[in-house]
Amino acid sequence: MYKKMLELRKQPLVIVISGPSGVGKDSVIERMKERGLPFHFLVTTTSRARRPDEVEGKDYYFVTREEFEGMIARDELFEYAHVYKDYKGIPKERIREAFASGQDVIMRLDVQGAETVRTRSPHAILIFLSTRDEQELIERLQSRRTETAESLKIRVETAHHEFKKLDLFDYYVVNAEGKLDEAVDSILAIIQAEHHRIDVRKVDL
Repeated sequence: MYKKMLELRKQPLVIVISGPSGVGKDSVIERMKERGLPFHFLVTTTSRARRPDEVEGKDYYFVTREEFEGMIARDELFEYAHVYKDYKGIPKERIREAFASGQDVIMRLDVQGAETVRTRSPHAILIFLSTRDEQELIERLQSRRTETAESLKIRVETAHHEFKKLDLFDYYVVNAEGKLDEAVDSILAIIQAEHHRIDVRKVDL
């Protein structure tokens, strides 16, 4: 019995960090990396064109729309979503490689992608990341200086819709301005607690 429980506690977990655009998903992931935390961070594949400041394999894996649709047709994706006119998703093969490392797997997904994961893999751990309030979200989106008035309006309206999906998630973490490490600490506490569950969550592809 003791051996069985030790083996179960070593079972890699799949953790999804999600939330509306602008809540700081990228910042949280980057701080986790900076702190040298022992996780396997999965990079999303997208059909969106690469922005000048983005790095292939670090920010996203970039493919053409036709290539992405081919991956869908061949059932090669663990999850995917069509967001803001582009595809985003995680190939199954990348998750298999992550499991082989023996480390917990961290995914950064939009809410639509997290919803797909919940449907396909009920044992994945879904964390909804949020700002303190709507005004803080708007200020972050404005600070990017990449949003037109129309695109900002669309993202805020999308956020309203995404908050209605909260019941799909297991945990809610606030990433308040200037409190990034507190948000990371909350996520670490969640993962540590999950490793002590009796009914260990196991994700099958």
